[in-house]
Amino acid sequence: QVQLVESGGGSVQAGGSLRLSCAASEYTHSANWVAWFRQAPGKEREGVAALYTTGRSTYYADSVKGRFTISQDNAKNTVYLQMNALKPEDTAMYYCAAKGGPLDSVYASLSPDSYEFWGQGTQVTVSS
Repeated sequence: QVQLVESGGGSVQAGGSLRLSCAASEYTHSANWVAWFRQAPGKEREGVAALYTTGRSTYYADSVKGRFTISQDNAKNTVYLQMNALKPEDTAMYYCAAKGGPLDSVYASLSPDSYEFWGQGTQVTVSS
């Protein structure tokens, strides 16, 4: 069982930056895919960014490309989501998720149905 704990959320004005952290009990074959998802009230959970921790491949939703960066620190068992140029529409609860084994498409890497381990979430609020 992989345990995930998110941190780093908060309130920021449009154009600002935040860095979210996802600390894991392990990032091994049990959790070699890590992704960030977000869910705004009344909306479905959507994939934001995904990372294949073994090969360091990264994938992003079109809505955040060029603004968000997912990265990892193996020594700390932590995955980060650096969010720049934030917009009010980025306001949501952000979740970290992980899974082991392969994923065969970019779509799968950003689909919540692909992931088995989830954190509790951290709130991000962007004001205009």
